Order: sequence, then C-alpha cells, then structure tokens
Amino acid sequence: MYNNSFFKKILIVATVVFLYSCDKDYNEVGGDLIGGNNFDLNKASYGVLGYNQKTGPIQSNNLEVNPLGIYSNSNFGETTANFNTQLTLPVFTTVVSSNPYVESVVLTLPYYTDPSQTKVNADGSRAYVLDSIYGVEKAKMKLSIYESGYFMRDSDPDSGFQQQQKYFTDQNTEFNNLKKATLLNDSSDKSQNEEFFFNPEEHVVVTTDSITNVKSTAYTPPGMKLNLSRDYFKTRIIDAVNSGKLASNDVFKNYFRGLYFKMEKSGSSAGNLAMLNFRAGKITIKYNEDLVSTTAAGITTTTRVKKTIELNLTGNTVSLLNNDFTTSGAAYAALPSTGNRTDGDDKLFLRGGEGSVAVLQLFDPKDLKGYDANGVLTGPNGVSDELDDLRNPADGKKLLVNEANLVFHIDADAMSSSNEPQRIYLYDFKNSRPLVDYSLDPTSNSTNPKKSKAFFDGMIKKDATSKRGVTYKIRITNQIRNLINNKDSTNVSLGLVVTEDIGIIASYKVKTPNAFISQAPKASVMNPLGTILYSGKSTVPVEKRLKLEIYYTKPN
Repeated sequence: MYNNSFFKKILIVATVVFLYSCDKDYNEVGGDLIGGNNFDLNKASYGVLGYNQKTGPIQSNNLEVNPLGIYSNSNFGETTANFNTQLTLPVFTTVVSSNPYVESVVLTLPYYTDPSQTKVNADGSRAYVLDSIYGVEKAKMKLSIYESGYFMRDSDPDSGFQQQQKYFTDQNTEFNNLKKATLLNDSSDKSQNEEFFFNPEEHVVVTTDSITNVKSTAYTPPGMKLNLSRDYFKTRIIDAVNSGKLASNDVFKNYFRGLYFKMEKSGSSAGNLAMLNFRAGKITIKYNEDLVSTTAAGITTTTRVKKTIELNLTGNTVSLLNNDFTTSGAAYAALPSTGNRTDGDDKLFLRGGEGSVAVLQLFDPKDLKGYDANGVLTGPNGVSDELDDLRNPADGKKLLVNEANLVFHIDADAMSSSNEPQRIYLYDFKNSRPLVDYSLDPTSNSTNPKKSKAFFDGMIKKDATSKRGVTYKIRITNQIRNLINNKDSTNVSLGLVVTEDIGIIASYKVKTPNAFISQAPKASVMNPLGTILYSGKSTVPVEKRLKLEIYYTKPN
C-alpha cells in the first residue's frame, strides 16, 4: 500500500519542484529525486525509540477555541471543561437617561456545524448537524453562569510586565471560589441551566410589522442563546454607566471582571463536550429610557426610547479542566509522568488538554562505534550506529533519500469506542519548533485551513469498512536528508501530539517544568481528544511496530 502511494507522491513532489523552481526553499522539497537507469529504488527501515511524557497542568489562556462540557473516555478518564472570559465593550457608554428599564439580556454564542450535512427545507429553514462535539448527542448537563470575581491581568508582574500573564488548566478552584453568588442564567426554562444541552436546531424568530401586520421569519444557525437576569444587569451595568464604569475597557474589565461558565452533571446523563469560539459570543442588553429634550422655544418633552448595550466575550480567557480517573482511564492514570527513556514504552498515549506527549528518538540508540572527521572507524561517539553507517557507507556511495516517513499504527482495540483525533503533529521536541518538512510544505486548503500542510501529513487514515482509524503517517524527508548529509546536524528528540489546528505552531508552558519537559504545542492544549499508538519497541508485533521508513536511490 505504501509503495503505491510512494510513486504517486513522487509525481506530486516533481510537480511542486517544477512550480517552485525559482525558489530555493521549495526546490528542497523535491531535491535529490533522481531517476534513470543508473539508479535502483530501495527501501530500508530503522528503529524508533518512543516513550510517554505527561505535561501536567499547562498554560491554557487565550486559546482560539475552547472546550465546554463533560467528556468521558474509556482510555483517558472523564474531563469537565469549564471556562472563564473577560467581557469588552465595542462601544463605550457614558450616559443613561432617567427611568431606565431592562427589556432583555441575551447571551448568544454560535456552534460549529458541518456544512456538508446541512439540509435546506422547502420553507427556507435548515436542519443542521453540529461539528466538533463529542459524546452522546443532546446529552443534558447543568450549566451555571456567574459574574467572575477573578481579575485576569494582561501582563505578568513577575516579568516586569514584559510578558503575557499565564493562566493554567488546573485553576478552576480559584475561579470557582471567586465567582459572584448570583446565578445569571436563571430562566425558568431548564434547557438554559439545569438541563442544558447543545441544541442542533436553528433559532426561529417571527416578527410582525406594526403597520402592515405582515409576519416575517428569521432563521439563525444553532448556538447558545440564554436569557440572563435582567435585574442583575440593570444593577451591575445600566446603573453603573453614569459613574463612568463603561467609559473605557480598562475601567470596565476591572469593575465587571467577566463570566465564569461552570459545567456539572445533570441527573444520570454522562454529558458531552463541544469546541466553541467564545470570541464570537456576545451579551445584548436591550433597555428603554426617558430621553428629555428642550426646543429653542423652551418646550421640554420626554420621549421613551429604546437603547442597546453590547458586551463581547473577548478579552483574556482561560480553559479550566478537571480530570477524573475514578471510573475510566485507569491505565493512563497509572502511567508515570515520564516513561521509559532507555528502552521505550510499548504504547504511546497522546492526550490533548492537560495531557501527554510522545517523545521519539530516531534510529536505534545502540552506539558501539563511531567515525572521525576522515571517516575512519573509532569507538563510541554519541551517535546511533545506524545513523553513523548512513553517513559513512562502507562502499563510499551515500544514498539519496527520496522519501522518509514515520507510520504510526493505532491500537484499534483500545480506540474502538472512542472519538479519534483527526490529526497529529510532529515537531522538534528539544527546541519546541516545527520540523523543516513542515516549514517547506507549501500546500494549503482554502475551505478548511486545518487540512493545510497535506504533504507533511499527520491526518488519520481510516478503514473503508469500519470507518475507524488505522494509521497516521508523517513525512520527514528533509529532516532525514539533513541528518545524513550534514554530520554536524543533531539527531534531536521529536515530540508527537494531537492537534486541533495544524496551522498553530506556538508552544505553551507547563505549570511545573522539569528536566524532561517545559512546554508543549498550544494546538494540543486546544484538543480534548486522545489516541493510543504502537511504539517502536521490540515487544510490539512487527506489523504494528513504529519504524522510520526510508525510500532511497543509490548509484550502481
């Protein structure tokens, strides 16, 4: 299967080289691809040592998307995802006239939907299928929203206010203890609090023209739409305008410190979890007030007018995660923080959020011999013997790498009932940066940016019948070329994680760094899922074992 796909990719690479022949970087994508009768195509496999490394609590502020809900996974335990966000003012308000009355306070937040499954009905309405939601469909949960009492600073005073303030996944207790006492989503409709669920139905609003009495219907895609306490926002927002609390965002964010979203189980429901873009959410306060005006003739009139104040769910945010391993995920919970760095672990547990990374070392670590600068055989030199032999071939004919891949086999039995991450990401673990193959990949996807970097790959490959994941493959051709051709290149450890967005390469700090880990990719913190892969250890069946596969040509 991989041989067939290899020849197809050779054609793709050749095309890329042609299109980018004026650019040296892109030439490197297809460099050393040599054909002709003087060369033979070969394949060789090399060892890969891999072990598990847990992150512990990790930085989780200002993520592009955040989980909200409760998700139970038989392999990785149960995660409750809460959330805290500041609010900001798109328009400042300095004056409210007399006799204000709040008509409504509504929080709206769109859900992700799958466009390919949206159906349009004859009356113009639509039937949607929610995307990026995990667990039982329409599972009920208890959602409680409070005013936050925790002030989220922009900058860290410990850095002299030169660095962004960091907030971490394990700070839920701090935010929960400082929340205000009043429940804001206090509607008598239990679907807005005690029995909340992520509803895939669109919102329908029917209005009647006051003059013609003609009714019109507006349809809004699925999303959270909650009625919040009018009395509370009358006191905390409307009544605070004239004292200058809404005159600037700096003042407002210190006065009203945001919202805290708390998720709990509802009855016997297991709950579910959705990925949300909270920055697309807002609170709309509609109120009436008396507008007093005086004409030039000294006639004073009072008019009842309608006003609106909007509060955006932007500003500083933090994803707050509680992990529970009492009923599931015992094997993962029992894993040491750092796996077997000498012999490797049998299986690699990749887990997003407050999770775990797989650390890989290419080539068998055995080092019994070495070569000096002249290629003369010496004793151990701190370089894998496998890599040494590639750099110093006995016949003097150094191979030309056409393609190099890491193919990861999924533990299908363990993952049979779990949601599977759609993509994994390989990076330079030592330096916390992308590999050269990632940087040189020019492919993009305008309709779904998360599927860009297709040549670098890492996307799940599924069985056609079961629709379950079988493998992930990541291409590291240039990484291997550099290691072989440049003896000064260091064979650095590589990190492997689940990713929510392949385009995000920044790293986030772990709360308690140690000698083994200090940071992990931000996009992994965003992803709530996990997967289990077979490692390259000798105890793993050969057909499932992780290997470095190199396709190469060599002069006869």
